Amino acid sequence: MPDTAAGTRSAFQTKDIVLIGIFAALIAVCSWISIPTAVPFTLQTFGVFMAVEVLGGKRGTLSVLVYLLLGAVGLPVFAGFTGGMGIITGSTGGYIVGFLLGAMIMWLLETVLPNGTVTGILSMLAGLLVCYALGTLWFMWVFTKNSGPVSLMTVLGWCVIPFIIPDLIKIALAWLLSRRLRRYV
Repeated sequence: MPDTAAGTRSAFQTKDIVLIGIFAALIAVCSWISIPTAVPFTLQTFGVFMAVEVLGGKRGTLSVLVYLLLGAVGLPVFAGFTGGMGIITGSTGGYIVGFLLGAMIMWLLETVLPNGTVTGILSMLAGLLVCYALGTLWFMWVFTKNSGPVSLMTVLGWCVIPFIIPDLIKIALAWLLSRRLRRYV
């Protein structure tokens, strides 16, 4: 019969794996809720924010990584029920990879700043800005390679500016819901 410490440790690890998987699935479901445009309007960022805010930096970031790996191997977890390396290396792939980098930034801020409302909202804003930056640069590079030069302002008009208000709403909703869900996780 296992001792109590080992039994508790196994149960905790199993719980972590289950929660990481559930939130990876949540991000996938959020990606399927989509309005197609050059860069589709989805709820993926909401799923990323929820994962990190509810599970904490480490487990939340791992759930984003699992989501990306599922998509990379071809499972249809990205917007429009797509998947595969072609999506990740395509023009919008930088935003997808940016989810992971954004989650890592949120995790970093969670570890260096005091826990609280301001930290949670600032970390989500910082994660979003990192996602925007990586995604925009990536989009410009791929677009220029495939179609010719494009200006930063043009790409911002296509890929960032239309998303600012919806993403701020997603941050507010994620913050409100994560506070309620965290009690049960």
